[in-house]
Amino acid sequence: MAISSFAGFPREAITFLGDLSHNNNKMWFDEHKSEYEEFVQAPAREFVVAMGEKLKILVPEIQADPRVNKSLFRIYRDTRFSKDKTPFKTNLALWFWQGNNASRVENSGFYFSLTESKLMLGAGSHTFNKDALAFYRDYVTQPLHGDDLLKITDNLQKGGLNLPEPYYKRVPRGYDADSKYADLLLYSGWPVFVELDIPETLFSPEIVDFCFAKFQEMHPLQQWVATMLAAVR
Repeated sequence: MAISSFAGFPREAITFLGDLSHNNNKMWFDEHKSEYEEFVQAPAREFVVAMGEKLKILVPEIQADPRVNKSLFRIYRDTRFSKDKTPFKTNLALWFWQGNNASRVENSGFYFSLTESKLMLGAGSHTFNKDALAFYRDYVTQPLHGDDLLKITDNLQKGGLNLPEPYYKRVPRGYDADSKYADLLLYSGWPVFVELDIPETLFSPEIVDFCFAKFQEMHPLQQWVATMLAAVR
């Protein structure tokens, strides 16, 4: 079992992300890559291990892998199909997932994103793939599952957390537009998130407990999505 030596993110991590946002080019990054590795990537790896151990309290099978393209998202942007050709992401993004879908981001999980000015924490699944979406529509119109999701999302909103805007304008063909679950059919995924000013605890080991408390609030939706996705076979 990996043991984390996480002591908090250094303040230099925020400085680096801010500087990168104003110098988003390969020459600058190459000159400052050692700063990225020391102040952003290395503590992020340690955080993944520490957060993963904590999240096992909620989800024993949670996957927290401190490698790039696992829990650590690449800092390099894929610009092939984007009008924005800046080469680097200006946030640190981390993902902890539950499930066995080949693409880790098609599972339900917990998300951490840090910029120079904001900390964003989220959970659930941003977008269902084609098979999962088709399954979701039948699944959520069953009273057992639909009532549970309605209750969960209502509680999350009352708790001050953010839910996505509906993706579709109309209920999909073949489903009852007058059903109590009709509004749920307008969604293509179920994330919940909160965006915060950077807390002082970011620079101490207590950021793990801080994030865990938020993730714990989000856990009912994360778990609902994980259960639904596990049934897509």
